[in-house]
Amino acid sequence: MAGAGSWLYLTAGLLVVALPQLSHSCPSRCLCFRTTVRCMHLMLESVPAVPPHTTILDLRFNRIKDIQTGAFKHLKNLNTLLLNNNQIKRIPSEAFKDLENLKYLYLYKNEIQSIDRQAFKGLASLEQLYLHFNQIETLEPESFNYLPKLERLFLHNNRITHLVPGTFSQLESMKRLRLDSNALHCDCEILWLADLLKIYSESGNAQAAATCEYPRRLQGRSVSTITPSELNCERPRITSEPQDVDVTFGNTVYFTCRAEGNPKPEIIWLRNNNELSMKDDSRLNLLNDGTLMIQNTKETDQGIYQCMAKNVAGEVKTHEVTLRYYGTPATPTFVIQPQNTEVLVGESVTLECSATGQPHPRVTWTRGDRTPLPSDPRINITPSGGLYIQNVNQDDAGEYTCFATNSVETIHSTAYIIVQAVPQFTVVPQDRNVFEGHTVDFHCEAQGNPKPVIAWTKGGNQLSVDRRHQVLSSGTLRILRVALHDQGQYECQAVNIVGSKSTAAQLIVQTRVTPVFATVPNDMTVEVGTDVQIPCSSQGDPLPIITWNKDGIQVTESGKFHISPHGYLAIRDAGLADQGRYECVARNPIGYSSVSMVLSVLVPEVSRTGDPFVATSIIEAIATVDRAINSTRTHLFDSRPRSPGDLLALFRYPRDPYTVEQARAAEIFERTLQLIQDHVQSGLMVDLNGTSYHYNDLVSPQYLNMIANLSGCATHRRINNCSNMCFHQKYRTHDGTCNNLQHPMWGASLTAFERLLKSVYENGFNLPRGISGRIYNGFPLPLPRLVSTTLIGTHTITPDEQFTHMLMQWGQFLDHDLDSTVVALSQARFSDGQDCSVVCTNDAPCFPIMVPPNDPRVRNNARCMSMVRSSPVCGSGMTSLLMNSVYPREQMNQLTSYIDASNVYGSSDHESNEIRDSASHRGLLKQGIVQRSGKPLLPFATGPPTECMRDENESPIPCFLAGDHRANEQLGLTSMHTLWFREHNRIATELLRLNPHWDGDTIYHETRKIVGAQMQHITYSHWLPKIFGDVGMKMLGEYKSYDPNVNAGILNEFATAAFRFGHTLINPILYRLDEKFEPIPQGHVPLHRAFFSPFRIVNEGGIDPLLRGLIGVAAKMRVTSQLLNTELTEKLFSMAHAVALDLAALNVQRGRDHGIPPYHDFRVFCNLSTVQTFDDLRNEIKNPDVREKLKRLYGSPLNIDLFPALMVEDLIPGSRLGPTLMCLLTTQFRNIRDGDRFWYENPGVFTAAQLTQIKQTSLARVLCDNGDNITKVQHDLFRVAEFPHGYVSCKNIAKMDLRVWQDCCEDCRTRGQFSTFSNHFRGKRSTEHSYKEDNKEPSSLLNQSVNTTCNTEQPKNLPHVNDFKEFVLDMQKTITGLRKQIKKLESRLSNTDCTDETGESHSTKEKWNKDACTKCECYNGHITCFVKSCPPVNCSRPQRIEGVCCPVCTDDKIQST
Repeated sequence: MAGAGSWLYLTAGLLVVALPQLSHSCPSRCLCFRTTVRCMHLMLESVPAVPPHTTILDLRFNRIKDIQTGAFKHLKNLNTLLLNNNQIKRIPSEAFKDLENLKYLYLYKNEIQSIDRQAFKGLASLEQLYLHFNQIETLEPESFNYLPKLERLFLHNNRITHLVPGTFSQLESMKRLRLDSNALHCDCEILWLADLLKIYSESGNAQAAATCEYPRRLQGRSVSTITPSELNCERPRITSEPQDVDVTFGNTVYFTCRAEGNPKPEIIWLRNNNELSMKDDSRLNLLNDGTLMIQNTKETDQGIYQCMAKNVAGEVKTHEVTLRYYGTPATPTFVIQPQNTEVLVGESVTLECSATGQPHPRVTWTRGDRTPLPSDPRINITPSGGLYIQNVNQDDAGEYTCFATNSVETIHSTAYIIVQAVPQFTVVPQDRNVFEGHTVDFHCEAQGNPKPVIAWTKGGNQLSVDRRHQVLSSGTLRILRVALHDQGQYECQAVNIVGSKSTAAQLIVQTRVTPVFATVPNDMTVEVGTDVQIPCSSQGDPLPIITWNKDGIQVTESGKFHISPHGYLAIRDAGLADQGRYECVARNPIGYSSVSMVLSVLVPEVSRTGDPFVATSIIEAIATVDRAINSTRTHLFDSRPRSPGDLLALFRYPRDPYTVEQARAAEIFERTLQLIQDHVQSGLMVDLNGTSYHYNDLVSPQYLNMIANLSGCATHRRINNCSNMCFHQKYRTHDGTCNNLQHPMWGASLTAFERLLKSVYENGFNLPRGISGRIYNGFPLPLPRLVSTTLIGTHTITPDEQFTHMLMQWGQFLDHDLDSTVVALSQARFSDGQDCSVVCTNDAPCFPIMVPPNDPRVRNNARCMSMVRSSPVCGSGMTSLLMNSVYPREQMNQLTSYIDASNVYGSSDHESNEIRDSASHRGLLKQGIVQRSGKPLLPFATGPPTECMRDENESPIPCFLAGDHRANEQLGLTSMHTLWFREHNRIATELLRLNPHWDGDTIYHETRKIVGAQMQHITYSHWLPKIFGDVGMKMLGEYKSYDPNVNAGILNEFATAAFRFGHTLINPILYRLDEKFEPIPQGHVPLHRAFFSPFRIVNEGGIDPLLRGLIGVAAKMRVTSQLLNTELTEKLFSMAHAVALDLAALNVQRGRDHGIPPYHDFRVFCNLSTVQTFDDLRNEIKNPDVREKLKRLYGSPLNIDLFPALMVEDLIPGSRLGPTLMCLLTTQFRNIRDGDRFWYENPGVFTAAQLTQIKQTSLARVLCDNGDNITKVQHDLFRVAEFPHGYVSCKNIAKMDLRVWQDCCEDCRTRGQFSTFSNHFRGKRSTEHSYKEDNKEPSSLLNQSVNTTCNTEQPKNLPHVNDFKEFVLDMQKTITGLRKQIKKLESRLSNTDCTDETGESHSTKEKWNKDACTKCECYNGHITCFVKSCPPVNCSRPQRIEGVCCPVCTDDKIQST
């Protein structure tokens, strides 16, 4: 048994010895349960081997003295390690290396004296570390750097005396730190710990304890409460500073630096702001006293040195000193030369450049043309000399030069930065909806570097390979003769080596159906004075447009005629003049149909109370009106102006005889009715002042027609003929008619202003608000002069920080292209001929501005400022009896409503003929005297003395002649007129050079078209964004296309109130600056001295000083308390011994004259809140003082006039407008743009290439080209810039390339010839020699608008007899044409089934060929015609064969190609 027992014991012993290798069993005498191993009180002297899956290892109460390397190898799962109550004296490096999941480590109550700096490396998961009750005296600062998750660290009851700063700085997760019961010395070096403990305390995230042991006076104090003052800590101070030194190769240098402080400061040396490392260079030594010793000096040692003394209380630096190294002088040589570098937009780039030499060279950079680098924070020079550019943009591309310079020589090297950009679309294709057979263009343009290539696909697949699909050089995809199968999505791809972008558009193809009548009119007989409605409607695809002709002349919208959306024609108050044949024409791009009827008017025998007085009243009216007008003309034109009222009358007096006659007619009509009314007043039983009153109750219809005819009102109902489609398809008329072919009078000159809201007159139709002292909402309306002095006038101005005075000037110049109200021709009242300014009564046409009592500016007891009412439109106000009912008084716009440069060319043929140089046949405008600069001024106006010669003491120079009669109002405006007249002649001269075969008319109209487009582009792309800001431009919206349903007419509210906001931008002084932007010797001009003063341009330096003053001086800022300067409210048109006018009061009075509704009505229109009290205005008018002034003036917020309210609204951020004004202006400018058929962006108005060039236009370029000698300008003339830094040479301003207007045809004899012996050939052009883009489908339009001319070659110099023979032949053709028209009119009055335009009769269902291309059919009284479409031909000289519609190619070789 004993043997057996011994065997068992030995076996057990063998098992115990084998366990460390196996490490899969529980150690001997240890207790193991699952993953826990407990080996306590076993007197173990080393760490036993345990199973690798152990998570808790308890080795407490043993005799372990050392932790061997690898003792815990393979225990990756260990979570808790208890080693407390052992005899461990030292923790070696990486003692716990493999314990990556250990969270709890207990080492307290050992004999630990030192911890290696990497002792705890690898314990990435450790959360709690217990080291208390040991013998630790010092801690390495890196000891706890590897414990990112440590939350609890116990170090209390050790022997720690000092802690190095940063010992605990890496413990970001710390929640509890104990350092109490140590031997801490609380001196200046422990302040870092005090700060750390304060941070713990303030954050509340961690608890910490540390107490002082020494000095005795602080024993037991918490370290966190220690302050520097208690420890006598002293910030370093320099006691000895280094000095500059010069060395050569191999010297030894000493830089002295001594410092004192508590604790003793550490000395650190810097070279070129970088800390010197003594370890990296054995030549560098830091001596005990802080001195820097450099042995064996060499060139790289030179630089800027500085000594820094640092302790816990702070740091201090010495002044900088220089070590200069002198070797043998040597020429600079490049160590690194810049290399060509490619970079993407938005990235950063460095051109390296480094050089050596003796002395060491200085490195600088310029652009390749030796201009300095721009001052831009993105661009920097690196310490090594490289050029570093951040956030590169396209402008950074180009050549750069690096210069290395020393006292011996300068060398340079160049390199290019090539900026590459991913393609970005500048024009994206738009969805298109077209009819089959048409041509469609998808415009697509992109920019990038390298320039991207445009490619097209359809539905992701390659385009069909046929001649119908063309990709033009501009990137535009053109599809000819669109078919149904072309419908789908088209993708435009812009590709370069950097990347690609893609965008898509949809093509929808519609089938075509010719117009068919659904309702046809029948002959009618009506009684005079009745309203007539003639039915007519049609169907087709696209939906036909219906127009009406009366006796062969197109009927237009007016007070008399109205065409309903369904096509019905309404005639109001039918009279004898209205009877005749009416033709309803339904037209779409496929074809047209027409049907006619005859209207007869019967005149019954009736009489009215006023009939006996008609003859005498109309004679008296003509006499009194003509007497007053002639008196005014004699007063104004036969003598010099004597008062500001005279000046205003001269300034506003129409120059066009047609305008004068139209205004006279309306005044005679009104005066006649007033006289008849006076005659029958006593016996009349109707209310003459009521809004329901009909003048037919007063005068019978035949006498109404007599009054209309004798006064001239009937004569001036304009009838427009838009049949010359050759001209109207391509060019504007001067008077704006035929722009909208469906509504030819929309936007035309001498038509009534449009309105947003119904007019508000005191009697409902013609008396201004406030004229009789009537109470409104409990209060009378204030006098306009009182509104001006209380609310608007200001002596103070605030300069605009962003924009120049040119912002104002362009606004005024633009306004004079859009509107000019025709005012009464007479300045005397009709009743007795007395001057309006003398009598101060509201007798027609007088409407004086009454002066409040005690007005400080009144002289000689004057009671009023002179003003007359605007002339009414015939058919409105009192003249509305023509319509058989009362129509509110409307005012007349003398100008076209389009941005068409009418201020340059005039708004009528009469005005245009006055300013055209017709004699030269070169398409030029007349020019005046030529200045020293070689450039002409405007021509002088001829005729009697004008407002410009009002003062004999100044100069006898007359006014200049321009397209707008207000060109001389003030010098800045005159300068703008001069610029644009020169711009016309500059462009016309260049077009003639490019196209010598063009005649004068073609050059004139092409140039006029370009100039109008330039003004449109400047206004919408450069000017409006500054006025509207981002908010307003979003309200305006992007341009989509021309909309014939939009009326571009100028709104009365716009002309009378809204656009007058520009008055608030006017400076009181017109500045005049020389080439250096300094005042000229003649000085600046006060505004009231700049009115009607062309002599200052002729005699005082031309237009350049004025233009520089406009672009070099800030505009006046619109401030609600600083509106119109007193130059405008107190000195307008001022003259000696006379009361000057007040522009603000004029604006308010004119608004009432025009029946403009009050401000509150427009708030409602613009979706602003309604107001009951003045405080309700606080969102739009924040200034309480302004609201209080409005309350004192108007009493009720419902009474406020529109103009002053718009002026005092607070500005929308980023704009120069308040919310209501923004609403009105965006509405108007959207209508002007969208309702203009000739808008420059409307496809077909210009070619894509021409449009691209027009978009190069800028006002800066116009100044450069047409100033007297302007050489430097800002890129944007509207923005304030500092001279000379913000100015560039005119050479750097983009130009418009007119070469894209050059004809590119082999035989150009018939192109561009709009003038021959008669108008017979006007507008005709051979289809064989048309541009492709001009030869647009539908072909029906082409065949209507283009006639074929003979192509036979003619001798160049025919004798005059041949010219005369051609003239005679031409006249014979014209006479023949007139006979045909007479026959046609006669035939329309016959009873045949159908009558064509030649007068030939056709029976129903008869078909005939009108010509080779047009087939017509008569059916049920109306004619339907079909026009054949011609495909394009692929030869240079197609021939027309008689009897064949389409041109053909006769050259087989050409056809085959």
